[in-house]
Amino acid sequence: MRKALSVGRKEVRQILRDRRSLLVLLFVPAFFLLVYGYALNWDIRHVRLAVEDRDRSAASRSLVSAFVNSGYFDLVADIRSPQQLTDLMNRGAARIVLVIPDGLSRELTAGRTVSVQVLIDGDNANTATTVMGYALTILQSESSKYRLVAGTMQGPLVTALPRVWYNPELRSTLFLVPGLIAYIVMITSVVSTSLSIVREKERGTMEQVRMAPLDAGSFVLGKTIPYYLIALLSALAILFVAMLLFGLPQRGSWLLLLGTISLYLVGALGLGLLVSSIAETQQVAFQVAVLASFLPTLMLSGFIFPIASMPAVLQAITYIVPARYFLIALRAIVLKGAGLDVVWPQLLSLAGFSLGVLALASLRLRRQWS
Repeated sequence: MRKALSVGRKEVRQILRDRRSLLVLLFVPAFFLLVYGYALNWDIRHVRLAVEDRDRSAASRSLVSAFVNSGYFDLVADIRSPQQLTDLMNRGAARIVLVIPDGLSRELTAGRTVSVQVLIDGDNANTATTVMGYALTILQSESSKYRLVAGTMQGPLVTALPRVWYNPELRSTLFLVPGLIAYIVMITSVVSTSLSIVREKERGTMEQVRMAPLDAGSFVLGKTIPYYLIALLSALAILFVAMLLFGLPQRGSWLLLLGTISLYLVGALGLGLLVSSIAETQQVAFQVAVLASFLPTLMLSGFIFPIASMPAVLQAITYIVPARYFLIALRAIVLKGAGLDVVWPQLLSLAGFSLGVLALASLRLRRQWS
C-alpha cells in the first residue's frame, strides 16, 4: 500500500507539471457534457413489438393498432408458433410480445373480462420497466373504450398479465454487471498494454531490444500475454463475485462465454498496441488510451444509454465500438442461455475489429522496428 501511495503521489505531481494532461482533464468534462446532452434520453421509442394473434378478429387488430399508433412500438413480426416467439426473444429481435387469446372479440362483446399476455425482454431492467408502463397504459385505455360500449361500470374488460423474461425481478444489477465487465476489461487492457511498450521507448531500452536476437512479433506477444491473462482473470473474478453476491445467472455455455471474453480481449489488446505505436510518451499514451476506450465503452455501447434513443449520427458511430457487440453477446449468453447460433453475428463483428486493429498495430510496429 505504501508503494502504491508513493506512485500515486508521483503521478499527481507529474500531472500538475504536465500542461497537456491538465488540458485533457479540462476538456474531458466538457466532452462528457456534450455527449451526455445528446445521448441521455430516457424516453424509450421504437420498441420492437411482435404479436401472436390467436383471435384474428377486428377487436384484436384494433388492439394491435393501438400499440403501433402510440408511437412507442414498431411491429416487427407476426408470430405463428411458440418456437418463433422464443427465437425472436433470444435474438433480441423483439423487445415485447403481445399474446392475444382466442375468443377476445366474443368475450368483449359479452362484457366479460379478457386477459392479454405481455412478454417483455428483461435483460435491460430500465427499458423493461418503461416498456411495461407503456403497455399497461395502452391496455387500460383500450379497455375503457369497450367498457363504455358495453354500458357497464365494472372493472376493465381487457387486463394484462405481464411476464418478464430473463430478469423477472427487473434487477438493475443483472443489466449493469455485463456492462461493468466490458468497461473494466477494455480500460485495463488498452491502458496497460499501451503504457508497457511506450515505457520501453522512454527508458531507451527499446534500442537494446532491437539489437537483441528478437523479432517484433515475439516482443509484442511476450508483452501482451501477461495482460491478457490478467484481464481474463479480472473478468472471470467479476463474474464469480456477481454470481455470489448479486445472484447473476450463467445460463449459457461456459466455453462460449470464455471464447467471447477472449475475443473481446484480443481486440482490446490490439487497440492498446495501436496506441503504443502512435504515442511516444506514457502521458500521451495514457490520454489516447483513455479517450479511445473509456468514452466509447461508457456512452456508445449501450452500457448505460439505449442506442435506439441516440441521434442517428451517434448510432452510426456505435457500429465501430466493440463493446456494443460484446454486451449483446454477453447478456445473451449469461441471462438468456443463448448458443452460438444466436451470438455468431456479434462474435464475427468482434473478430473483424480484432483483426483490423491488430493489422494496423503490427504494420506500424514493424515499421518502427526496422
